[in-house]
Amino acid sequence: MKKLIISIFLICIVTAQNSVVRQFSKAFADVAEKAKPAVVTIITDKVVSLNQFDDFGFFFYQPNMPRQREFKTNALGSGVIVDSKNGYILTNNHVVDDMDGIRVKLIDKREFDATIIGTDPKSDLAVLKIDAENLDDIDIGDSESIRVGEWVMAVGSPFSENLSHTVTTGIVSAIGRSNILNSGSYEDFIQTDAAINPGNSGGALLNMDGDLIGINTAIATGGYEKGNRGVGFAIPSNMAQRIMSDLIDKGYVTRSWLGVIIQELDNETAEALDIETRNGALIADVVKDSPAEDAGMQEGDVIVEFNGKPIANTANLKNVVSLTAPESTNRVKVIRNGSPKTVKVTLQELPENPQQYAIRQRNESNEFGLELKKITDSLKEKYQIEEEDALVVTRIDPNGEAYGKGIREGDIIKRIGTERVRSLKDYNRLLEKAKVKGTVLVLVKKPGGSSRYYTLSYQ
Repeated sequence: MKKLIISIFLICIVTAQNSVVRQFSKAFADVAEKAKPAVVTIITDKVVSLNQFDDFGFFFYQPNMPRQREFKTNALGSGVIVDSKNGYILTNNHVVDDMDGIRVKLIDKREFDATIIGTDPKSDLAVLKIDAENLDDIDIGDSESIRVGEWVMAVGSPFSENLSHTVTTGIVSAIGRSNILNSGSYEDFIQTDAAINPGNSGGALLNMDGDLIGINTAIATGGYEKGNRGVGFAIPSNMAQRIMSDLIDKGYVTRSWLGVIIQELDNETAEALDIETRNGALIADVVKDSPAEDAGMQEGDVIVEFNGKPIANTANLKNVVSLTAPESTNRVKVIRNGSPKTVKVTLQELPENPQQYAIRQRNESNEFGLELKKITDSLKEKYQIEEEDALVVTRIDPNGEAYGKGIREGDIIKRIGTERVRSLKDYNRLLEKAKVKGTVLVLVKKPGGSSRYYTLSYQ
């Protein structure tokens, strides 16, 4: 009797396991069936002119034959129909960039010429449009809700048209990946081990509800190999949707600007600043007349939250700020001198070349051969000073006016004339005011504690 009970129990376990496997298998099949009609194959053509080569790759010339010949090349990618009514397709910029012709092939073998609505190289996204009826689109999901370890499915056309609508599965192996492609791009990748190969670019990454949570973009290879190595990257759907809206509405992407130069918060810096967290972005410089300066943000502040969202690192802050609407007012939490502080910042639209403002500010603060920074805890420790609300000389040109008069690195700039200097904004304003006279009186405090005025002359 006991053996019979055990046997029945084991049969029940095996039956239950088989039932779970069948349900799991059915869930994958349902996702694939729902998504495949909305995923397209993108075939691009480009006409290139090449010198003539023989079969061994060497240049050759024959009389009466032109030295240039035109060749038509093509490449393969994938895309996702996100609006069946208007025929909008989301894909990667690198799939369609600088191409002479773009064709879209549907799962039912119909083909259409596509036009580019807009591209955004910085995020590697593009929106295409086809004029077609009876299209299937895909629901866009919330990429911020996904968690590491969740099952996902990739759909695309790897390697060849003959392999279109290939489905692979895996898990989300990491989120928030950055510095994968280049420092000038906006990256917040979802990392997955679902097989992604050449040709999958622009295809769909789906959750188990069949919703689009990412646009497959890049793979990590082992050098010369071009195949999958178990590490692929997708642009999150929330970022893609925001950029897509701008491309459709305006043809270009509007990004916001905070106006700070930031660096990673490493263990040594965090200890010097006496803060416990290692997450966040350390402000190394505040650009003159920027939203950050207007809000009172300072060098040495560590940005740890933006509108209630934790900031993991500099790339995370860059993405969050850039995708926030210009002219919006935002609550930014910083750690200043070891204590939390919340400031309100009204963002501005990103300038054409934001680096020029930082360069201009550094040049202005280098008047007379001085480079100045507002005093922070780390600078206090470096120069062994106790001063508050002042500027410290962090670099000095030996050939400059200030060095010749006796000012050195580590000196504190306290006043311009009789007015107190608490920030670079104060310093630049007072220097500009003093230009009329041709000279400026600067009160400098030496590390030993003595103070004296120096007269500096404009060239």
